[in-house]
Amino acid sequence: MTPGAKVLQYETFINEVLKIDLQKVLEQRDAMYEKIAQYLQLKNTIKSIQETDTKELKTEVDLGCNFYVQAHVPDASKIYVAVGYGFFVEFTHAEALKFIEKKTNQLTEYTEVLTKDAAKIKANIRMVLEGLRELQGLKDLPEDRRREVF
Repeated sequence: MTPGAKVLQYETFINEVLKIDLQKVLEQRDAMYEKIAQYLQLKNTIKSIQETDTKELKTEVDLGCNFYVQAHVPDASKIYVAVGYGFFVEFTHAEALKFIEKKTNQLTEYTEVLTKDAAKIKANIRMVLEGLRELQGLKDLPEDRRREVF
């Protein structure tokens, strides 16, 4: 295989595999950061309810597509928390805070794994790019010298 063909093969690998993998990992990590932010917002809301010792609550609920309606919650001592896969669990405030703490720790650990995965993919891209530079340097060698290298 000629150095030119190898260069093309490496460029294709970078563009069709490594860069796409990197984009997917970064999108997953961003989604996890968004979930963490939502849990932290819920945590702040619960603490606010606890501090004001509110028994009932008036709020706005997003029905979708930024269409809000007013809602009246007669007993704010318990809340429903989405725990995944479309399931909701009724928690007291203390239980919800404990769940949120565990969930955010779990999500944070997962974002760290995704960050490491992204770093590995970036390292692989750098390694392939370095290989490309070497191959392009070989292109400048005479034909008999190239055969010695391969």
